Amino acid sequence: MPSFNFQKKVLANGLRVIMVPVRGTEAITLLALFGVGSRYENIKLNGAAHFIEHMMFKGTQKRPTTMDISRPLDRIGADYNAFTAKDHTGYWITTVGKHFPLVSDVLFDMLLHSKFEATEVERERQVILEEIKMYQENPLMHIDDLFDSLIFAGHPLGWNIAGTKETMAGIGQKELLNFKNDFYNPRNAVVVVAGKLNKKVFSRINQGAQKFSGAGGKKQPLVFKFTKTKPVILHHQKVDQAQLALGFPAYHFKHKSLPALRLLNIILGGNMSSRLFIEVRERRGLAYFVRSEIDSFSDIGSWKVRAGLDVSRIEEAVRVIMGELAKIRLGVTEKELKDAKEFIRGKTVLSLEESAAQAEWCAKQELLMGKIFTPKEKMAEMDKVTLKDVKMVANELIKKEKLRCAVIGPWKDNNKFIKSVKL
Repeated sequence: MPSFNFQKKVLANGLRVIMVPVRGTEAITLLALFGVGSRYENIKLNGAAHFIEHMMFKGTQKRPTTMDISRPLDRIGADYNAFTAKDHTGYWITTVGKHFPLVSDVLFDMLLHSKFEATEVERERQVILEEIKMYQENPLMHIDDLFDSLIFAGHPLGWNIAGTKETMAGIGQKELLNFKNDFYNPRNAVVVVAGKLNKKVFSRINQGAQKFSGAGGKKQPLVFKFTKTKPVILHHQKVDQAQLALGFPAYHFKHKSLPALRLLNIILGGNMSSRLFIEVRERRGLAYFVRSEIDSFSDIGSWKVRAGLDVSRIEEAVRVIMGELAKIRLGVTEKELKDAKEFIRGKTVLSLEESAAQAEWCAKQELLMGKIFTPKEKMAEMDKVTLKDVKMVANELIKKEKLRCAVIGPWKDNNKFIKSVKL
């Protein structure tokens, strides 16, 4: 694995600042990550974390309009954006090293001094409503939300990150500012700068980061408890290609068996030589797109299979997928396990070529886990996984009573799918 160095400093206000020098690059990335996402909301505030992310680009006292924020960054060719997840929210800018003073000034200005004007709140509400429609009307995007609503039923993890039409109507300027003040404090944030570093970068970061204020620390979200619910949900939509997501509750991100699950996931459906890809696509031609995925949070996770399927052959495809899940409980081969380890090793090296990737690697681990593991340490965990470990994980997670399945297709009766989804 390549060398990976970082320096961590905790400021007097509690803000964690991490510096990651990256050799052989002219780029530099500034990333601010906050420990808040949709799982921290109540039902009336569903969508608030995402709404706040949008409002951060709508103007400050120093830069009154959106254009005053975007134009200087576009002028230097910077990449910049923000994102809201279920358990964190991030803001980042990547630029050429010489432009770091401008970039840091813009980002800290947004985070500390965004105005949240009432007129902008109302305007952005309409933008978010269109975003919600975009996801709901795109089966490839909407299937994930449907699956989460099943696997995390009765919990905020099962809610749409962007909220709903109904919750958007009830969130105004006051609600947004109150929510922001609850979570956007220095003890609930991590700032990372990665890339071509020098002493001036350290000075600029300290100058901006020390201005963060706010009482309190990281608030604890509602702990997830698995509840019995219907095993299958069918969303009726007129399409020629059905979207399928089926899977099980899985491990939280500190679980000792997560490395074994990651390897099992690669073998099942993580690449073009995986069991699902070969059996579903290459041998039977049942799908163009089929894969398996893991999501992990502080107290729970999910493991699912995703596929886009011909509506006339979906029952056959479901039977094949369920058959592969049953087979993998019997174990995997030594070669499959070795290949999966090398696959993750190679992907890890390639994924960390850019400064933005190294910034995200450090920020997420520090914020969510409280400790940063180097790529070498992560791979050492993988290398310890045995065939016995992988088989144990498969049998622990693949259980009929916890299987959940979401389908988007042109049917109105889901009885046929309930019969098809069997282990």
